[in-house]
Amino acid sequence: MDNLPHIAPLDHLEYMRYALSLARRSPPKPWNFRVGAVLVDEAANRILSTGYTLELPGNTHAEQCALQKYFGADAAGLTDEQADTVLPPHTVLYTTIEPCQSRSAGNVPCVDRILATQSGIHRGIQTVYIGVKEPDTFVAANAGQSKLEQAGIVCMHVSGLEEEILQTATEGHRMS
Repeated sequence: MDNLPHIAPLDHLEYMRYALSLARRSPPKPWNFRVGAVLVDEAANRILSTGYTLELPGNTHAEQCALQKYFGADAAGLTDEQADTVLPPHTVLYTTIEPCQSRSAGNVPCVDRILATQSGIHRGIQTVYIGVKEPDTFVAANAGQSKLEQAGIVCMHVSGLEEEILQTATEGHRMS
């Protein structure tokens, strides 16, 4: 990955700010949120992968894009379930909006993609840093964070960018 920013270790606000910059690359659409995600090896303070809504073909979400790009699923034949053998032991995920718990037919929810990383020796993603809870615009009472926490994944709110995140996320909703 080229041109990645250098962010100080454990600077959660800067990692979230970087995720927000990725969200701004997402094309504004009236039917989804513009979200950014950053996959980080926290122990090495190294960005593993990034993603944003609609970055990859299809109706792709930011977390999905970051995970698929890291796994190289298309090139290497890896599935989400094999992620535990690939992710470093202290992998965390920053996402501007709470991961989704439901998707339209044929799409795996981002929460399930995160949970699929849990089965191996490294236990996959153990912490998800969230900028804001998902607004009720498309899914009433998204329980993504609750589902992650019930599975033992720590979810931490990163405060300070909520207004910017929501403004960016909903930019396409103002389109007529």
